[in-house]
Amino acid sequence: MRIAYQGEPGAFSEAAARRVAPDAQLVACKTFEEVFASVESGPAGYGIIPIENSIGGSIHRNYDLLMTNHVPIVGEVELPVVHHLLALPGASLERLRRVYSHPQALAQCERFLRTLSSVEIVATYDTAGSAKLVADERLEDAAAIASARAGEIFGLTPLASSIQDFSDNITRFLIIGRRPFKDSVPDKTSIVFSLPNEPGALFKALSAFALRGIDLTKLESRPIPGRPWEYLFYADLAAARDELPCARALAHLAEFAPTLRTLGSYASWKARESRLPDPFEVVS
Repeated sequence: MRIAYQGEPGAFSEAAARRVAPDAQLVACKTFEEVFASVESGPAGYGIIPIENSIGGSIHRNYDLLMTNHVPIVGEVELPVVHHLLALPGASLERLRRVYSHPQALAQCERFLRTLSSVEIVATYDTAGSAKLVADERLEDAAAIASARAGEIFGLTPLASSIQDFSDNITRFLIIGRRPFKDSVPDKTSIVFSLPNEPGALFKALSAFALRGIDLTKLESRPIPGRPWEYLFYADLAAARDELPCARALAHLAEFAPTLRTLGSYASWKARESRLPDPFEVVS
C-alpha cells in the first residue's frame, strides 16, 4: 500500500499514515494539493490529510480541497500531538531569536510562545520542514516546533518538551482513496451542501437529520468562491449513508438543497481504534 502525506519525514501526517498501515510505502508531498493529485492519478492509492485539531480548530484549506477534488473519504485517524521546541545541539533559550513552524502548530503552542521575549515567530508550510530548515541551514539562534521524531531525523535536541497549550492535543485526519478498506463497516458519513438564502433554511436542513435521530458530529461552513456571502455547509453524520434513516434524511435534504454531495461513508475512528496496531486491510 502507498499512502501520500503532506510534509517532510517526521511530520505528524507521516505518523498518522503509519497508524493506518505501519508497513505502507509513504509518499511525501509538498502541498495538500499534491496529496490529492497523488491519489487521483497515482502513484499513491491512499492519502491522509489533517482536517481538525482539538486546539487549533479546522484546517479550512482541506475542506475546500474535498469539494474541488473527487477522491472519496474512506476512513479517519486520530493522532495525539505532542510538540517540542527543537534546536541544534548547544543552542539555548537565551540565544533564541526565531521559531519556525506550521501555523496550526504555532496556534497550538500559543501560551508557551508568549513566554519567549524578543523572538520572531515565523510560519512555514510544515512542522518537520521547519526542523529540516534549522538543521540544513545550521541556524544557531533558531528553533522549530515539531515532533520528537523530526528531531531525531534532523539531529536536533529539545529546548523544551510538550509545549502545546493542552495535554489532550489531538488531530483528526481523513483518509482519502480510490477504493474502500476491506471489511470496513461504515458508521459515519461526510456530506457538503448549499442552501437557498431564505429564513429558516439551515434549521430546515438540520431538521431532516434531527427528526430521524441522526447525530451531527461536525458542522462547518465555507464561503463559495465567486459568490460573496453564500456558503457551503460540511457536515459529519453519525450514520452510514446506506442506513435507511440516513438515506431518507439525505433524500429529504436534496429536495431543497441546490447542491448536495456525499464526500464519503466510512468507519469512524472509534470503530477502527480497537484494531490497532494491526494495519488496515484493503480490497485487492
